[in-house]
Amino acid sequence: MDIILVPGFWLDASSWEEVTPALVDAGHTVHPLTLPGLESVETPRAGIGLRTHIDAVTAKVDSLDGKVVLVGHSGGGAIIHGVVDARPDRIARAIYVDSGPLGEGGVINDELPDDGDDIPLPPWEGFEDADLVDLTDELRQKFRARAIPEPKGVAYDQQHLHDVRRYDVPATVIACEFPSSMLNGMMDAGHPFTEELARIKDVDLVDLPTGHWPQFTKPAELGRAILKAVGQDA
Repeated sequence: MDIILVPGFWLDASSWEEVTPALVDAGHTVHPLTLPGLESVETPRAGIGLRTHIDAVTAKVDSLDGKVVLVGHSGGGAIIHGVVDARPDRIARAIYVDSGPLGEGGVINDELPDDGDDIPLPPWEGFEDADLVDLTDELRQKFRARAIPEPKGVAYDQQHLHDVRRYDVPATVIACEFPSSMLNGMMDAGHPFTEELARIKDVDLVDLPTGHWPQFTKPAELGRAILKAVGQDA
């Protein structure tokens, strides 16, 4: 199958490089994306918002034949959910990596400190301890060296959805810092964070215990988890 890989904040297509071999070896075609504004540190980011990124991924879906699988890490989860809403008949499965679908009116994170049109990668002290599990000093250095400022609009813009058929698209959540038991409890309690997820008719929760960046801390395991989820639809 065609698998579109959408990175989270501060990352480009290369962030998936240690995850994709398992998918390619299994015969799938992978499409890791670099989203608008993430091409380089010098790239202008003015005017780039959440809808810009959703439209870019939707255009990639439209360029391919047949149904595709979407994989979104972190903030990329909100993006792929917008694409599911835009093209519900084209998506075989949406896979959320330590993330989930963002519902109508929600924002990814409007508390991240901005610098004009940019949101630079914050200092590590700005993250929760759970985010940083298994992210060694070496991995932190590599991450920061490759980090590209996120367009402010992507983090701050509201999500707008239009097609209830999005709830018919199967979803898998690969749960890292928040285990599946916690997510199930939140859905049962009607927690706002999982409200949109709870509305999806077919949801699988898979545990991959690590921090918020499994593509760096457990890439082989993440590749296998994605492969297993894709295998349900192949």
